[in-house]
Amino acid sequence: MRDFNVTYRILFRFLIFLVFCRGKDLFFNDNGNLLLPGSYNIPWMAGIENFRTLSLITFPGAHDSMALYGGPEAECQALSLKDQLRAGIRFLDLKVFGLGDTLYVMHGVMYQHSTLKDVLATVRAFLTEFQTEAVLIRIQPESFEKNTVNQMVQSLIGNDQHVWVTSGMPNMGQVRGKIVFLQKSTFTLGIPLIDTDGKGQTKVSNVKDKDNRIIKQLNQATEACGGDNAVLTYTSGTGFGTFWGMFLTPKRVAEKVNPWLNQYLRQFYPNQPRPCFGIIAMDFPGIDLIQTVINLNWW
Repeated sequence: MRDFNVTYRILFRFLIFLVFCRGKDLFFNDNGNLLLPGSYNIPWMAGIENFRTLSLITFPGAHDSMALYGGPEAECQALSLKDQLRAGIRFLDLKVFGLGDTLYVMHGVMYQHSTLKDVLATVRAFLTEFQTEAVLIRIQPESFEKNTVNQMVQSLIGNDQHVWVTSGMPNMGQVRGKIVFLQKSTFTLGIPLIDTDGKGQTKVSNVKDKDNRIIKQLNQATEACGGDNAVLTYTSGTGFGTFWGMFLTPKRVAEKVNPWLNQYLRQFYPNQPRPCFGIIAMDFPGIDLIQTVINLNWW
């Protein structure tokens, strides 16, 4: 009987552990192992009408998509690129450093164990498997050779008809199975991009202040949706470089912001049609938060 009671207590504690871990990871995820439900709809863009322009779609995105290395101050994601795509992420945020004839993916001075060629190969493999999808990519040059990055990317993609590099805003039917580049500043291939982040928006001393800034950014995004530009909002942030937020790493910010963001977006679900927010780029998003963003598209 005593052994039964001990076993029962252990089992009960294990179940409580699972419940609490599940509750934590609904909207925030720092686990590198992707576990998708059997019914998970990976090719969610199949449900988007062909006539709808990309500027009228709300996309879940990953800020600093390849930032998996470098310690707490540098890491912004837990899932591999392949798993991010399978989880529903459709916007990638890449910083590259051109050296010789290679574009290395970076986060600040930290090399992220990948080249742009590797990234494009992973995305192409995903789009070959799921041909209803499209993946948007923003490239930000991080080196003194910024002016040559365009040429290096163009050389890398060649005449691939499955890469969208023109500035015209396509509809969904035109880009299924394709990589879609977004242009801003020193990178000039693809659709023009509006970034709702102002100066200092990524610095976080108080998470509540960050929440309020995100609301303003999303309102700005809604006003710009449907135009000739893609619209991007970063919900990410870090206290690094501030005094009051010095311990707020990207992970700690996301741990607090992501559940709030999910609740904020859910308030629009009764709306018909629901508002468009463009691209929402997040740190450490859980699959339920990704699904909340995706489900804003169903009118």
